[in-house]
Amino acid sequence: MINVMEAKGSFKEYLKAYDLSDGNIELKIRHTYGVVSKSEYIAKSLRLDEEDIQLAKLIALLHDIGRFEQVRVTESFADNKKFDHAEYGVKILFKDNLIRNFIREDKYDNIIYKAIINHNKYKIEEGLTEKELLHSKIIRDADKLDNFRVKEVDRLENIFPMKYNPDTIIYEEITNKVYEEFMTKRAILRDYIVNQVDMWISYIAFIFDLNFEASLKYVEENGYIDKLVDRIKYENEDTKYKMEQIRNCAKEYLENRGK
Repeated sequence: MINVMEAKGSFKEYLKAYDLSDGNIELKIRHTYGVVSKSEYIAKSLRLDEEDIQLAKLIALLHDIGRFEQVRVTESFADNKKFDHAEYGVKILFKDNLIRNFIREDKYDNIIYKAIINHNKYKIEEGLTEKELLHSKIIRDADKLDNFRVKEVDRLENIFPMKYNPDTIIYEEITNKVYEEFMTKRAILRDYIVNQVDMWISYIAFIFDLNFEASLKYVEENGYIDKLVDRIKYENEDTKYKMEQIRNCAKEYLENRGK
């Protein structure tokens, strides 16, 4: 049986080991609960049964559990070979058996594991079962939907995995590869990102990796494209021009529901 309320109590206990006044920790706590809400929204839009709705919410609660140690150890949200938050999350949940603090039975373990390990990857791994694939898609979409909220309202200093510099980002030029990938409607690989404005564009490009119509509709209805494009006041003329092309491309994609 999945009891999300009990799991939330265990989550609060887990968080006692961290500095809750740290801006990065605060951001990830708000984000976690935001993703729980978005996962429920997506699951209900798909008309899933109550079991799958609760499972989606539990996965959302646990999807970023590795972030808190990442912040303490690296003081950053940057995933790399030394510290990948999804891989660390499944390690403490399943190798260290922390998962039993959140759900007593093990019948959902494989689904939870696969959804969490795949939630931050460029693409979902192949060979998943139908349920593993479904919940991997739900958490990836829900994570991105709440990330749009984060990018709209949270302090930019707490958002960027690289050190944010407000004095330089406004003058930066978009890397050609990043711009080309966006305009061909592709999510942006981390390897292509050179500077802060590239990173910002990669957040907008989340729309190209959304799996469900309800997710695309949510981004459109909340006006997130305009909000993210307009949040930074670009001084570089080439960047200013290209950001308008990015705005138009993204809006067209949403209006056509990802076609």
